[in-house]
Amino acid sequence: MVSVAHSPPPIRHRAPAAPSRHSPAVPLLAAAWAGGIAVFALWWHDTGSVVGAAGWLNGAGRITGLLCGYMCALLVALMARVPWLERGVGSDRTARWHASAGRWTVGLLLGHLVLITLGYAAQARVGPVREFLTIVLDLPEMLKGTLGAAILLAVGFVSARAVRRRMRYETWYYLHLLTYAAVFLAFWHQLALGADFVGSAAARAAWYVLYGGTAALVLWFRVLVPVRLNLRHRLRVEAVVREAPGVHSVWLRGRDLDRLGAQPGQFLRWRFLTQGMWGASHPYSLSAVPRDDLLRITVKTLGDHSAAVASLGRGTRVWAEGPYGALTAGRRRRRKVLLLAGGTGITPLRTLFETLRAAPGELTLFYRARTAEELALRQEVEAIAARRGARLVYALNAPDGTRTPITADGLRWTLPDIAEHDVFLCGPPGLTDAAYDALRAAGVPASRIHHESFEL
Repeated sequence: MVSVAHSPPPIRHRAPAAPSRHSPAVPLLAAAWAGGIAVFALWWHDTGSVVGAAGWLNGAGRITGLLCGYMCALLVALMARVPWLERGVGSDRTARWHASAGRWTVGLLLGHLVLITLGYAAQARVGPVREFLTIVLDLPEMLKGTLGAAILLAVGFVSARAVRRRMRYETWYYLHLLTYAAVFLAFWHQLALGADFVGSAAARAAWYVLYGGTAALVLWFRVLVPVRLNLRHRLRVEAVVREAPGVHSVWLRGRDLDRLGAQPGQFLRWRFLTQGMWGASHPYSLSAVPRDDLLRITVKTLGDHSAAVASLGRGTRVWAEGPYGALTAGRRRRRKVLLLAGGTGITPLRTLFETLRAAPGELTLFYRARTAEELALRQEVEAIAARRGARLVYALNAPDGTRTPITADGLRWTLPDIAEHDVFLCGPPGLTDAAYDALRAAGVPASRIHHESFEL
């Protein structure tokens, strides 16, 4: 059944992600906090009596430096794209954790630099600028440490949302990768000058294990696993098909794709090995159920990279990483399901619409677009709805162009028992924020609103 929904404007707030009951988020956060407490305990054990301003400043500089070093390891681990983490926690939440860890790392780094310089200056009874130069130029491994700190601060600056929005994605991406170099340089400084490591072989061994384990995650999941995947599947562009204005589907042919392990609702990071596009990978969801020899993604033109997708030639080699994402049937807890899509957010939800187990009447797809012409994959979702006895609701702008918002009243009118549904939500940030508010106001618990975005 196909219908068109209209309703009054909603109140909009930022939509927090709701964890699944089986999400490893809580134990992972507990482990991270436990590690931080262990670092604090190490500092406390090695700190004797504190005398005078210099002693307080040096002590504060030591603990901020130790915690900064610990956060650096967590920061890199969250960049490793560990499938278990991204599938269990969700790529959007992992990205938020990484952003939060980055802010803490930069803050602790600045605190360490200022406090340790002031403490050493007070101890030597000289000015802070002179003492800073002495530290950098005379102490072992400090040139490396200073270079690492400068890189981390630069990466933190370009990662600020206001700055990042003004940069090309490819530029930001490659600058962001310098985090690895910064952490490598700072590691040796920590072991050479950290009082807690100089006098304790156990502390040094623990730090080696922490950083060695993090490096192993990056090497395995960001280098070796993608190499194995692409050698095994050898993906190439098969065809490019226009779906709607500014929206194109890319069919990709490969070998043994049944062994890829991709589930409906997931995405991969794609790098097209052709001029102007090989420089960075972009996340695009699968828009069709994977076959043994074919995959499909559907891309909307939003920038230079996505615009170039329309001109990809048949046979273009493709480098893929993944699959990632937790917006899968595994999150489902209720018999009835609402899929709420906006724009090309239809891509992962279209695969769920086809594959989620549901009796006639238990599955609804609510699809928001400005006009009927912008309903990408329309014929496919209508055919799925007819075949499965599912409900399909379009929310389009009025003929005069007035936007049709999503509200609690409108959702309850569409689905009177909406509070009994699981909801899978995907679309641009403005729509997902508004839809989340409307769903909560309509009585849907946060734990049953499943959302994932790639904006962070």
